[in-house]
Amino acid sequence: MQDLNVTIIQSDLVWESPNENRTVFSQKIDAIKEETDLIILPEMFTTAFTMNVQKLAEQDGGRTLKWMINKAKDKNADLIGSVIIKEGGSYFNRLYWVKSDGKFEHYDKRHLFRMAGEHKIYSAGNSRLISTIKGWKVLPLVCYDLRFPVWSRGRNNFDIIVFIANWPEKRSSHWRLLLKARAVENQAYAIGVNRIGKDGLGIGYRGDSAIIGPLGNVIKQGAHNEFTHTETLSWKKLDDYRKKFPVWKDADSFKIDK
Repeated sequence: MQDLNVTIIQSDLVWESPNENRTVFSQKIDAIKEETDLIILPEMFTTAFTMNVQKLAEQDGGRTLKWMINKAKDKNADLIGSVIIKEGGSYFNRLYWVKSDGKFEHYDKRHLFRMAGEHKIYSAGNSRLISTIKGWKVLPLVCYDLRFPVWSRGRNNFDIIVFIANWPEKRSSHWRLLLKARAVENQAYAIGVNRIGKDGLGIGYRGDSAIIGPLGNVIKQGAHNEFTHTETLSWKKLDDYRKKFPVWKDADSFKIDK
């Protein structure tokens, strides 16, 4: 199995301004010099975390998805980010996984953040997405999903778990702790991509975007500043660890009710 090059982009977001945010991320993506297979953007990267869906929602196949397809093809890399989508009269916090050839898959956020009223505005997804890139299996999830270990749990059926987020600074210690927990319990790499800055509601974010190894070791983490970082994930290190210490073989079997 080949190693995988993953790029994470930690950035401030312009409140409810898709055009400005797409321009900013175009520049950041174009500036990536390293060879990369997968580029990961924060949750709601075109708008920040807002409930203003009537103004900002796009249709499936709308402008942002077309932009993502173009950027993925330009960089010859897969691209992940979430967007506000209206479909069938409902609104979704939808994560798109756009492949380098322009094909795409999506995952609708399962756990909606009730403390911000997200559950009153958006509809929850009911199925997970496990996508494959260069033979690696990846489970992408969104923000509040991080708090729910059952939804985040695998039995050696994925190699990387990704969380994209707008996770506030005042609970940043939880973010850092839970990313490590998700890596250790799944014996997988855990990647979290969060925003920085302050949103239109005055909520502050410090980032702490991170790449965590399967033993819970921090490979990369940074707070407060914007950065773009590319890391090569070692398949051999992951595979050797799982063979030497196969905790996954003793994991409980369970079924998730919708």
